[in-house]
Amino acid sequence: MKIATVILRSLFGLIFVVFGSNIFLHFLPNPPMPPAAGDFFVALAKSGYMIPLLGATQVVSGLLLLTGVMVPFALVLIAPVIVNILLFHIFLAPDGLPIALAVVALEIFLAWMHREAFAPLFAGTHTAEAQAVTGSEAHA
Repeated sequence: MKIATVILRSLFGLIFVVFGSNIFLHFLPNPPMPPAAGDFFVALAKSGYMIPLLGATQVVSGLLLLTGVMVPFALVLIAPVIVNILLFHIFLAPDGLPIALAVVALEIFLAWMHREAFAPLFAGTHTAEAQAVTGSEAHA
């Protein structure tokens, strides 16, 4: 399973490095989009910062995933981009939905494989350390 995880992590990272780099270098043609999707994309571009932010987030996350450095951080960093990719294809450009679903599946799989890193996010506050902090704040 470890080899499969490395392969899928590398594929996932490569996807984001390539498509994030394309935002800056324009080496892949953009497919035609439905009018609402095109309007949305133009609005993001007109903001002046959103498209470069998306590209930079994708490249940084992709490089972290490719190198295997700080993978849980990379998964958290790219998660909002993936949510937007999914919703974009659900509501504005359904032709790309199968690819968006594959990206979501990769994110979920990799998050599951690194679930120990995310466990503290879902832990209750009833640990001894949390009680000590809460108790000391209550007496202040």
